Amino acid sequence: MEADNKYPFLERYMNLLAICHTIIADKSKEDGSLIYNASSPDELALTNAARHFGVTFMERDEDNNIVVYNKNSEKYFKYKLLNVIEFTSARKRMSVIVKDEQTDKIMVLTKGADSIIIPRLRQG
Repeated sequence: MEADNKYPFLERYMNLLAICHTIIADKSKEDGSLIYNASSPDELALTNAARHFGVTFMERDEDNNIVVYNKNSEKYFKYKLLNVIEFTSARKRMSVIVKDEQTDKIMVLTKGADSIIIPRLRQG
């Protein structure tokens, strides 16, 4: 996802939060607004944070594509969901493997406890 943005790392982080989850999006019957159904309150909070900052998870379609709207670029982005590695108490993280439909890149996106993620980061 490329956009004219002063903060590309923050935008990539918000993008990760909008993609890396097991949330189901539905439309409200009353007003058509987007409603998230989540099994975890943490997932719901993180996905709503991304939405608040302009990167909105829109749907997971019938072909297992994750559709995300970026308010900054005013574009929709599609990611083919290839696999989900669920959160467990032993791993303390979850990952998704997706293919960016625009760039054809395959990405592994992971989120989890800082005590687990930080030691796995490389310098730079």
